[in-house]
Amino acid sequence: MAARRDETGLWIVGAGGVGRETLDVCLALGRAVAGFADDGAAGHEVRGLDVRRPGDLPEAAPFVVAIADAVARARLAGELLARGLVAESLVHPGAGVAPRTSLAEGCLVLWGAYLSSDVRLGSHSQVHYNATVGHDAALADHVTVYPGANISGSVVLEAGSTVGSNAVVLQGRRVGAGSFVGAGAVVTRDVAAGEVVAGSPARPLVR
Repeated sequence: MAARRDETGLWIVGAGGVGRETLDVCLALGRAVAGFADDGAAGHEVRGLDVRRPGDLPEAAPFVVAIADAVARARLAGELLARGLVAESLVHPGAGVAPRTSLAEGCLVLWGAYLSSDVRLGSHSQVHYNATVGHDAALADHVTVYPGANISGSVVLEAGSTVGSNAVVLQGRRVGAGSFVGAGAVVTRDVAAGEVVAGSPARPLVR
């Protein structure tokens, strides 16, 4: 299936792997796409769509930042919002979203993800394919939950934190701002801001 190319459509910021997965979400939703925005690929085509520089996108255009890195995502979203562009959230129709769950602007939820009851996603957060987020969990702005991760109920993921593929965060834990939970880790205690943890049970890595 080809993307519906439309200059008034959505701009996908980031033409890498997550960007192409985001295009798949648009295809599944029937959402028109204007193209990609990516400094590294500007002037080329990705899957038949033009790639521009983010700074060249038209004012008031809808966009979603499809970049896994939380710091880069926050920076680009801030720049585009300051120029008057409008952030849009995307949820793949093959994802599950329970009642009383809310998504702020610019969120991305990929195929097979499940958001349980009373979950809150902050702006520009991402839940990747086959990841789950339990009841009453709160994800702050620019949070990333990688494929297959399991966020248990009442967990708090602070701004810019990342939970790696197939990691587990147990009930009621808090993962601090800007921290990173490694792939396959099991978080049994709170993670401090800016900390990198790995293993089962998860422990801080010496840097």
